[in-house]
Amino acid sequence: MRITRLENCEVLPVHMAGAIGATKQVPIGKADGAPNFSIRVFTLAPGGQTPHHTHESEHLNYILQGCGEVMDGDTPKAVGAGDYLLVAPHQKHQYRNTGDGPLVFMCMVPTAYE
Repeated sequence: MRITRLENCEVLPVHMAGAIGATKQVPIGKADGAPNFSIRVFTLAPGGQTPHHTHESEHLNYILQGCGEVMDGDTPKAVGAGDYLLVAPHQKHQYRNTGDGPLVFMCMVPTAYE
């Protein structure tokens, strides 16, 4: 069993085309021996965003803090703390922080994708 806290996880900048003001932490992943799923936590600074992109697998997301919008293809949808999201395989999406504070969300993906 692995127990960890987010504040003990390394904060890494997101180096992808289109990412602005984005960092990533991996509290549980391949390095911990997770065989199937990894949990990543992304933090977007005010005005920050992830790339507008797609993936081969689904992503399960939970908004931990803040508010913003997620692009469902080219359609913006408001999100905030407490919202759960399913991003289907090959669904184009993007997270944008439209608030005054950090937008923090958990993203669960297959470990192979991590």
